[in-house]
Amino acid sequence: MFILSLWQVGFFDAGRLAKIQNIWSFLAEMFPPDSSIIPLALSSIYESVVMAFAGTLMGGGLALALAVFSARLLAPPTVRAFFRAVLALIRAVPAILWALIFVVIAGFGPLAGVLALTFYTAGYLGKLFYEAFDSVSSEVLEAVRGVGASRLQQLRFAILPESANYILSQLLFIFEYNVRASSIVGLVGAGGVGYLILALTQSLRYSGLLTVVLILLAFVLAIDFASSRIRARYFA
Repeated sequence: MFILSLWQVGFFDAGRLAKIQNIWSFLAEMFPPDSSIIPLALSSIYESVVMAFAGTLMGGGLALALAVFSARLLAPPTVRAFFRAVLALIRAVPAILWALIFVVIAGFGPLAGVLALTFYTAGYLGKLFYEAFDSVSSEVLEAVRGVGASRLQQLRFAILPESANYILSQLLFIFEYNVRASSIVGLVGAGGVGYLILALTQSLRYSGLLTVVLILLAFVLAIDFASSRIRARYFA
């Protein structure tokens, strides 16, 4: 089955295999890295991080709101079914397609990227959040229900406190993802470092491209390391 799959996608095509040799000339053109592009690369990566941060916070807030109406413990069946369907629809659209949609609506630039990351984050986290709400200990809920708490009070005094660590941990995780995703949505004109990567690729400036990729890699590794340490220390 594996060999058949490779054959189906043209892996064994002689013409394609011959073109693999081009990778050596491509790599040769990447070295040495172009240091003159470092200021522009840092500026573009900073824009990507800002986009990721804004998209994470806005998407996380939207996810919490949608999760409240999707949770079994908080919403009636018809309301729950509707909002879960909304979350499934949002989640079915990849981040780059959201970026294409918002580039058409809001034009080229980081605003489209922030909106794309917001919706992707909301769809991804919304499902995780309502599942966390539904997993709250029954003893805690019975305690607040025993004193006549409304559903809103149950959310405020039982469900959110019990789920807080998980929610914050997932927000950190999706921020890591959004930093990487912001470089992808930029490829369709939604701002950030992806737009610079696309421009360098189209102009065949591969040494500058390598510089951007190396700096981006350093940023992503630093953010991943810091985030994992925070999660391990405070949310384990």
